[in-house]
Amino acid sequence: MKFEVTILGSSSATPVFNRNPSAQLLNCNEKFYLIDCGEGTQQQLTKYNLKAARIDHIFISHLHGDHYFGLIGLLSSLHLNGRTKSMQIFGPKPLLEILEIQFKYSDTILRYPLEFFPIEADVSKQIFENQDLIVETIVLNHRIPTTGFIFKQKPRQRKLIKEKTDEIPMAYYTALKKGVDVELPDGQILKSEDYTTPADPPRSYAYCSDTRYDERYFSSIKGCDTLYHEATFMHELLDRANETHHTTALQAGEVAKINGVEKLLIGHFSSRYKTLQMLLEETQSVFENTELAVEGRTFQL
Repeated sequence: MKFEVTILGSSSATPVFNRNPSAQLLNCNEKFYLIDCGEGTQQQLTKYNLKAARIDHIFISHLHGDHYFGLIGLLSSLHLNGRTKSMQIFGPKPLLEILEIQFKYSDTILRYPLEFFPIEADVSKQIFENQDLIVETIVLNHRIPTTGFIFKQKPRQRKLIKEKTDEIPMAYYTALKKGVDVELPDGQILKSEDYTTPADPPRSYAYCSDTRYDERYFSSIKGCDTLYHEATFMHELLDRANETHHTTALQAGEVAKINGVEKLLIGHFSSRYKTLQMLLEETQSVFENTELAVEGRTFQL
């Protein structure tokens, strides 16, 4: 099953050359989930040949503009392009009022339903579930109420061994994939382990947007397979990071190391940095398996 994320924006606060504000697109089994929606997100989707019409769920971490200023434009374009299926949005409660005011004063009545689900920033809880995923919030420490999100794959069924499928009636496929042995009418036993292989273990992706280094959110991300964590500043600007409730590149590496994650992606880079190599090297000095979450890159999770 496909489980990957494409980076649409990696800049903090303001866009700079070749770096847009925060946005990511998660693909889980060809279902698409937009995580934050900074300015220019719909242009980034077009640039990387990603279909906005296939997005049915949007998750907004907080109400600083670099994380949601692209949302009105995206929703409006979907309206103009004839969308009729509903869109589910998960975000801070005041976001709904912002959307309603925008549409009220532009005299826009969307052709499709918006289903809005307010999220609480002071408690970690499950906010979404379907046949593929469970999504939970992560309580972060920023200047305004902010949540991260962790996307957890559900366990999959075992895989049929293609070379052996001709040996058994199709009616037994489902039971065997569930790990259930099957007894045929003649008394023969078909063992699931003989006709299937174990499913790939479920994976998890944690998205930690704007936050200070704070051990209180560690329990939500511990042991996740891939962690995205903001790394706005070099560690020499730790005082500035603390003042603005952000994290340094060194601290992001420490978060990954302490919590035993498999892979770390860093982003939300300050516009003061024209190149990012030094941020990467600082993080890798603590946690080697780190990559830059820069525009256009797709990471297999």
